Amino acid sequence: MSGLTGVTESRGAGFRIDIGVCTYRRRELEATLRSLARQVVPENCSIRIIIADNDVEPSARELVAQLAPSLPFELRYIHSPASNISIARNACLDASNGDFIAFIDDDETASEDWLAYLLAAALDGNADAVLGPVRASYGEEAPRWMSQGDFHSTFPVWVGGEIRTGYTCNVLLRRAAPCVAGRRFSLALGRSGGEDTQFFSELREAGGKIAYAPEAWVHEPVPAGRARFSWLAKRRFRVGQTHGRLICRKVTGLGLARQIVLAAAKAFYSFAAALVTVLSATRRNRSLLRGIMHVGVISGLMGIREIQQYGETAMAPASGGKSRAT
Repeated sequence: MSGLTGVTESRGAGFRIDIGVCTYRRRELEATLRSLARQVVPENCSIRIIIADNDVEPSARELVAQLAPSLPFELRYIHSPASNISIARNACLDASNGDFIAFIDDDETASEDWLAYLLAAALDGNADAVLGPVRASYGEEAPRWMSQGDFHSTFPVWVGGEIRTGYTCNVLLRRAAPCVAGRRFSLALGRSGGEDTQFFSELREAGGKIAYAPEAWVHEPVPAGRARFSWLAKRRFRVGQTHGRLICRKVTGLGLARQIVLAAAKAFYSFAAALVTVLSATRRNRSLLRGIMHVGVISGLMGIREIQQYGETAMAPASGGKSRAT
């Protein structure tokens, strides 16, 4: 497959695609934008890049202004403070007027046919959202068990043969779909994380279809600050909390008690597996992290709010729209 040409010509229609990039004090944004500039796009598709700067000060404005003349696509910069990722994501959604909007993180680089594969999957499968894989690359500071086990790459999770939730680090959304139009990310989760899990879970519950484009790769370097067991443990615990809270919305009483017992049993089994595999760092740590995630599930089921992972300043209102999530 070479770019979007085959996709659009075979259907006789062009598309307007916005690409949302939420950024917060990352110089890696330059590499992200240069990778987007290399996207292979046919003449009958128009691309626009929307940069949502989530810093208190418009710290990315100068870099974006410097790069804009060298980019082949229209670029719009939005200052959307502060330190709440949902505000930035919602700013991208509010500013988008394309047929589709894609999201990529500001520390990732896209393969040249990234957008083409996402769009092809959306059109071929009549999907409302399409996820792509994120391939992590590890530096010398990463421990061997981490790179061998590839703990940072991101892929969809299938349950019963379908994808029930998603993520924003590599995704394409069909803007006009009833399950997407008007939907926004929860401001309450913008500093803890989990806002994307909730967004896509609710999208699916509203009848949306989530598909997967396995060849739509983006690449993400793992910085030294994330190449630690403690970072992974905190992340998995928060993921578990979000999962538990989403379950908690659907069950009460005895059903809730059953879910807590089930999560506790899974945590116990995972920690026991870590003991059995103690001599294998990769297998041991994978089991430990799985156990920590299930402990997080228990926390979420018990109504304990997600731990804060991002931002130091108070949340501010989004520039437009309101999260449907609470």
